[in-house]
Amino acid sequence: QVQLVESGGGLVQAGGSLRLSCAASGRIFSSSVMGWFRQAQGKEREFVAGIRWSGGSTDYADSVKGRFTISRDNAKNTVYLQMNSLKPEDTAVYYCAQSKALRRGSREYDYWGQGTQVTVSS
Repeated sequence: QVQLVESGGGLVQAGGSLRLSCAASGRIFSSSVMGWFRQAQGKEREFVAGIRWSGGSTDYADSVKGRFTISRDNAKNTVYLQMNSLKPEDTAVYYCAQSKALRRGSREYDYWGQGTQVTVSS
């Protein structure tokens, strides 16, 4: 079992920044992958970014590339999502999740956090 707890969401003006954190506990394998997804109201959950615990390979959705940065602290079992130049369309509930592979499909991820709300005002 893996437990994931997100934090760091909030309300920010367009152009601002937020940093989300995802603390992982339980059976965390070094070969696993952590991903960030988001779900806006009335829309499907979409991949935002992913990172391997080991090696740090990353992947980003085109919509956030150059604005968001995913990173991890292996000693703290924590993954971060630094979000800069935020836009109103980034408003969503953000979830972290764990998978065995660096993929973009939500079905590839086995464990999920409870989510944290990010609201970007115009």
